Amino acid sequence: MRVLFFALSWLFAAPAFSADEACPRGTLDKKYCDRDGDLVADTLTDTGDILDPKTIIFSYTPIEDPAMWQDVWGRFLDHLRKATGKNVTFFQVQNYSAQLEALRSGRLHIAGINAGSTPVAVNCAGFVPLIQLGTDVGPWGYTMEIIVPAKSPIKTVQDLKGKTIAFVSPTSATGFKAPTILLKTKFGLEAERDYQSRFTGKHETSIIGVANDDYEAAAVAGDLIKRIAERNVIDLNSVRVIYESDPFPGTAFGITNRLKPELVAKVREAFLSYDWMNDPKLKRELPEVTRFVATTYKGEFEMIRNIDTESGVKYDCK
Repeated sequence: MRVLFFALSWLFAAPAFSADEACPRGTLDKKYCDRDGDLVADTLTDTGDILDPKTIIFSYTPIEDPAMWQDVWGRFLDHLRKATGKNVTFFQVQNYSAQLEALRSGRLHIAGINAGSTPVAVNCAGFVPLIQLGTDVGPWGYTMEIIVPAKSPIKTVQDLKGKTIAFVSPTSATGFKAPTILLKTKFGLEAERDYQSRFTGKHETSIIGVANDDYEAAAVAGDLIKRIAERNVIDLNSVRVIYESDPFPGTAFGITNRLKPELVAKVREAFLSYDWMNDPKLKRELPEVTRFVATTYKGEFEMIRNIDTESGVKYDCK
């Protein structure tokens, strides 16, 4: 499998950096170096390419309604403004590709990236994870669930043989990569031989489609099912879970490697000092979360990297 990363003509191209023997990079795109071995792009050393923007652009992984999430993140963005002394604007991204392209170009400075897309963002867009959602005992995670309509005759994973399964996108950990590995290694079901696949673009589309009997089954992030039901978008009793995985790491919040180091330090502190429990909107949307916690791509996202390795993913950054 190859994860393709397409450039959009309306974005500014990032500067090309010379590659030499002093620039180890592992799986990173040739634009980046990883001299310290932390698996993410080093901060740029050429001051002419380092970004110190007057206005910081922030985006959150494109789930549900981006306009709604702009409002949800409003109080935190005010906190970020005070902590950095910068203007802050929320960038409403409609899909994962647009978010990664904006990071790669330097037009997006801080982003929350879904776990499955994090390796692509790191390797192809210079994304440096700094923060995760957390609880009082550590990082917060979510499960992958395979769901079917409540009245479906499908009772077990084996019953998916001969059916069509709705997946989210090729870069989604819970919405594609993990379930296809699971179906093959644990249940002996291979795509196109034992079941057909279709992509919906969003977890919400998959969940709503199953609830409305439009899809025979779907693989989705489990935490979103209850959240959508609480908004009365679906009836929770209209879907049934036939498989639930161990927890996956949640959204990675981080920065472009082009951001000025002094500004990065302020951004990191803004996350870690934020009083999540006094933010009613974030508490309502993510009730399991109690705070932000520090993270590293090399450490906490090893599980996601291993899924990509097992899937045979190659990062073709274009």
